[in-house]
Amino acid sequence: MRAFVTGGSGFVGRALVRTLLERGDGVQALVRSDAAAEKVRGAALTRGDLDDVAAMAEGMRGCDVVFHSAAKVEAWGDPADFHRINVQGTANVIRAAREAGVPRFVHVGTEAAFADGTPMVDLDERRPLPAKPIGLYPRTKNAAERVVLEANGEGLATMVCRPRFIWGKGDTTLVPQFAAAVREGRYRWIDHGDYLTSTCHVDNVVEGLILAAERGRPGGAWFLTDGAPVRFRDFITDMLATQGVALPDASVPRGVAYALACGVEGVWRLFRLRREPPLVRMMVLLMGSPVVVRDDLARRELGYVGRVTREAGLAGMKG
Repeated sequence: MRAFVTGGSGFVGRALVRTLLERGDGVQALVRSDAAAEKVRGAALTRGDLDDVAAMAEGMRGCDVVFHSAAKVEAWGDPADFHRINVQGTANVIRAAREAGVPRFVHVGTEAAFADGTPMVDLDERRPLPAKPIGLYPRTKNAAERVVLEANGEGLATMVCRPRFIWGKGDTTLVPQFAAAVREGRYRWIDHGDYLTSTCHVDNVVEGLILAAERGRPGGAWFLTDGAPVRFRDFITDMLATQGVALPDASVPRGVAYALACGVEGVWRLFRLRREPPLVRMMVLLMGSPVVVRDDLARRELGYVGRVTREAGLAGMKG
């Protein structure tokens, strides 16, 4: 297989590029800078960004599949930036794939696209994408997934994998954020963390992406997890312990946290504050509430296993 990868310098992208190279597959990675290029050593490089359709199309020529993992993964920011990167950027990658004649396209989606305030328990592929997700990231990832699935056909088979709570060694997003909140005395559990969550180790995400590229049904979408859900407090405590971080016991009720998040967002919008707000509704819905997704369809249709157990993944994060 010869693959074109966007977001190759990111957490998922690095793991994907590494696995593809280890398998002996050819990899062409889109990079914007020398720093990004350093993170995808071994891959051929296409210089450019998601706005440069011509550069992407040139890099994609001769490829069998495009893996689109680039995204703006933040809790807050300029709505125009979220739309340009997550929605228009996705449309640009699809356009480039068509121009290059690539037959298959696998998009890295997320359960966050379903975060509209309704319960996310036993969530599976039968639930349609909601009309109004809450938060810039959920809203634009929801729109991006729609773009991907609507593009299926006319010589391009498009698919979406939806991992829940990506974690593992090399995480540059969640673990540093949790650790910083603890160090600065800002961390509080919501409802004591006493609820279930699904998770998906980064190597299991990669497993699902490659299986989708090889076996996926055109127009298909699949949730990916590590298997049975786990108590949120237990998992976060164990994950942060691998980094030598002990979590406090302080907790706030979910209703209070959500009301505070609404107020914080209002203040940030009113005064157009640029720094990251301490709490947003998206985080209450995705990290302060039960989120349990089912990956039965991926196991049945793709042969997905989720080979990295939580125990092995946590052991790999130590040191």
